[in-house]
Amino acid sequence: QVQLVESGGGLVQPGGSLRLSCAASGSIFSRYIMGWYRQAPGKQRALVAAIISGGATNYADSVKGRFTVSRDNGKNTVNLQMNSLKPEDAAVYYCNVVTFDPPRRYDYWGQGTQVTVSS
Repeated sequence: QVQLVESGGGLVQPGGSLRLSCAASGSIFSRYIMGWYRQAPGKQRALVAAIISGGATNYADSVKGRFTVSRDNGKNTVNLQMNSLKPEDAAVYYCNVVTFDPPRRYDYWGQGTQVTVSS
């Protein structure tokens, strides 16, 4: 079982920066995807950014060049550095970990952290 605890959300002005962190406790297998999703009111939850075991990353087009996802292996933490924030980035951000022990797949979610972008 893996538990995820997110931190770092809050209120920021347009153009500002925030850093989200997600600390994972429990066993994560060597094959994994760790990432961030977001959900704005009235919209579906959507992928923001993810990092795959081995180091490859994937970003939503809307955040490319502004957001950076990274993993701190020593702390079992996945981070999302968000720069040049826009009002449309406002949402609840959820940490997600998918880990694989073939043929099994395990999917975990954090509780969500609110990001508000407003002047």
